Amino acid sequence: MKNKFMQLLEDQQIKGFEILKIKKKDKDGKESEESIKRVIDPFRIGDQIDVHQRILEGDKERVQVFSGVVISRRGDGMREMFTVRRIVQGEGVERTFPLNSPKISKVEAKRTGVVRRAKLYYLRDRVGKSTRLRERKAKPKVEVPGTPAAPTPTTA
Repeated sequence: MKNKFMQLLEDQQIKGFEILKIKKKDKDGKESEESIKRVIDPFRIGDQIDVHQRILEGDKERVQVFSGVVISRRGDGMREMFTVRRIVQGEGVERTFPLNSPKISKVEAKRTGVVRRAKLYYLRDRVGKSTRLRERKAKPKVEVPGTPAAPTPTTA
């Protein structure tokens, strides 16, 4: 169990990873510093996601996308990690990413899946169409009588 000091320290470290500063060189050889805001959509186990990972090749930097289904999440705070599985040329590939890594520039949730497990390791044994998960539908908003309704936009 964490004490309050450790929890506050971890929260501050995680907030520090939201904006990354990158040094770039121009053609003239001048260095410039650029700040990039990381975008991580909230996602759950069973969601189909795209993980945009920054890769350094010599002096150049590029972004590589790994898309697949989230089969597990573990850890908390700075140590939180998630595992993504996809099928490449008939072979299953799994990658584990640290959620707060500066190498991850963006995580996009493409579609949501209905699951009733915390870990989807049973997908490793499945082949073909049986690996698909049903899509989670958004819950409709229900208005409660006696509460003020949200203002509707009017066009003039």
